Amino acid sequence: MLLHAITLDLDDTLWPMAPTLRRAEALMQDWLRQHAPATVAAHDKAAWAALRRSVVADRPDWAHDLSALRRETIRNALLAGGDDPALAGPAFDVFFDARQQVDLFDDVLPALARLAARWPVVALTNGNADVHRVPGLGRHFHGMLSARDLGLAKPAAAVFAAACQRAGAAPAHTLHVGDDPALDVDGALAAGLQAAWVRRPALPDIGAPTGVPHHVVASLTELADRLGV
Repeated sequence: MLLHAITLDLDDTLWPMAPTLRRAEALMQDWLRQHAPATVAAHDKAAWAALRRSVVADRPDWAHDLSALRRETIRNALLAGGDDPALAGPAFDVFFDARQQVDLFDDVLPALARLAARWPVVALTNGNADVHRVPGLGRHFHGMLSARDLGLAKPAAAVFAAACQRAGAAPAHTLHVGDDPALDVDGALAAGLQAAWVRRPALPDIGAPTGVPHHVVASLTELADRLGV
């Protein structure tokens, strides 16, 4: 099939997400320990998780906005701990800055350079990473769309349609590349795109897609090789 553009997932496709989040959360906790010690003392890991579930349940309209959900979770924790809820903003900023400090998989920059030299590449993420804050990454992207920007998340067909529009290509001529079998592969196929499933051996197995992806690869290098660039 003809290929005119690529849309590309971020977390667990370009870098491992779990260690990034663990590091960001640890730095945020260190900051809170200095500025809101009562909150830290009152909340163990389970308590933070319970607060998060409560916010998710109370604000289904924020399902697409992970930043808003996290900021509100922090605010509720501060209130429960008797600290100033206004500290939620700077505490979130500490987390968010650290969340952009990712460790790219070794193949990403060289393979992305090959792909971007041939086709426009648009980042498409349900998360809150920013490709322009990762050194050396942003220059390879024609554009970026997040669930927060769009007001809805993958696998919604409208998300993929918006990414195709940003890339300037029809869905049938756009290849979506991602790790998640449901959100990325099945979502893209249902929206009429081509799909490449990136199954990195270092990451846990999270199941298989319902549909049949056009490519199954272990790295972006393998994908670039298959696409002949």
